[in-house]
Amino acid sequence: MDLLAATFSNLWSIFLVVIFFGGSIFVHELGHFLAARRRGVHVERFSIGFGPAIWSYRAKDGVEYRIAWFPLGGYVLLPQLADLGPIEGESTADVAKLPPISYATKMIVFVAGATFNVLFAFALACIISVIGLPESSMTATTRIGYVAKTLEGPDGAKTPSPALTAGFRAGDIVRAIDGKTVSDWQDLMQTLITTTGRAADGQPRAVFTVDRNGEMLDLPVNPRLSGDEKFRKIGIAPGFELIAFKITPKALADQAGLRTDDEFVSVNATKIYGTETLFETLLAQPAAPAALVVRRAGQDVALTLPAHNTTTNAALSKALGVDFTTGFRMTHPSPITQITAPIVMTVRTLTSLINPNSDIGISKLAGPVGIARIFHSAAEAGIRAVLMFTILININLAVFNLLPIPVLDGGQMLFATIGKLRGRALPMNFIMTAQSVFMVLLFSMVIYVSFFDVRRIVRDVNTSRAESAATATPAK
Repeated sequence: MDLLAATFSNLWSIFLVVIFFGGSIFVHELGHFLAARRRGVHVERFSIGFGPAIWSYRAKDGVEYRIAWFPLGGYVLLPQLADLGPIEGESTADVAKLPPISYATKMIVFVAGATFNVLFAFALACIISVIGLPESSMTATTRIGYVAKTLEGPDGAKTPSPALTAGFRAGDIVRAIDGKTVSDWQDLMQTLITTTGRAADGQPRAVFTVDRNGEMLDLPVNPRLSGDEKFRKIGIAPGFELIAFKITPKALADQAGLRTDDEFVSVNATKIYGTETLFETLLAQPAAPAALVVRRAGQDVALTLPAHNTTTNAALSKALGVDFTTGFRMTHPSPITQITAPIVMTVRTLTSLINPNSDIGISKLAGPVGIARIFHSAAEAGIRAVLMFTILININLAVFNLLPIPVLDGGQMLFATIGKLRGRALPMNFIMTAQSVFMVLLFSMVIYVSFFDVRRIVRDVNTSRAESAATATPAK
């Protein structure tokens, strides 16, 4: 049964990848196709993917509809607008006998793909707005719940965390980073990662605006590159309600009188904002009973937690005998909010990629392999997660395709605009050369990014195996 369930889960994930990722590409090309037909442009082929055809069909309207072997995008073959023979295949139409296309028509057709991606994302956002999106207190907050004492660098060396050095405190609410307002913890982390500030000595630098008991403070901090991906981090964790979900009989929590749904308020007079603070406070005095305050049915209740005599988080967690949860609520974010947030973050990421002061490189991006993996994870989390990720993918496709790079829609719009300004089209040899060069660069980038996608998968699998081996109970 386990094998059957796993097989069904993988097939379901593959189905969702095909429907939503493939659907996003289809929607983009459909925008070009419909705009071209509406404006009287000759359409020769509508293809999902590049390369030789897996399946093709020539309809009565003369258009060849095709599914190709390399599903890294798609195209609508429009010989009147752009000659992309090396990429899309040679056209059989005699372009000289076709009527010329106006500048307005070119711009409408080229922008239609991105427009349809945004419209598709908006439609999915409307669905999310109606069915709701579950949100936990851990992700909805920008309150700092824990300031780490140390932070591990890429070389494994531990140094005092930047947040501790900069004077951050548990309970601080982050309002902005480098003047950019943050709305939740994910937004906070992404904004920090894409910051580009540098100190005089060249070290990363950012300014956090925090609300500390009603007082607004600007805290300069020097983030460090940390973790496998070497992202900018400062050593903070979110603050959230810590609630007892399940209690092990006869464990320390049970002996203290803790009940299910009790919310941790403080331990030894230290305010509790999450598991990190709880464990650190308890490990500071392992041989002494701890004064625990919980909120039960709206009332604060004082309890005494027996001494535990443990020295590690794992040992303390086992002795304590509590499974934790946090607050959840169903939200109904507006479609505009759902669209605006990924647009802002996509623009910030692209800006960081070209900023020499940034620590974001192309290797940090996700290619087709990484996208498929995220879709698989989203499928396991539920249809809402799939819809949210599809919204992000469509916004990314829209913004990326409008960049003024040859072979992308934005590049074609740039060529058309230059031709309009100079009074005649750019030389075809120049356009073909530019497109060929950038096509090679684009595919090289996809291969490069996919290499890092595969490396992340291998690393995560090895980490998971190591953790499983470490927690496995030896046979007796």
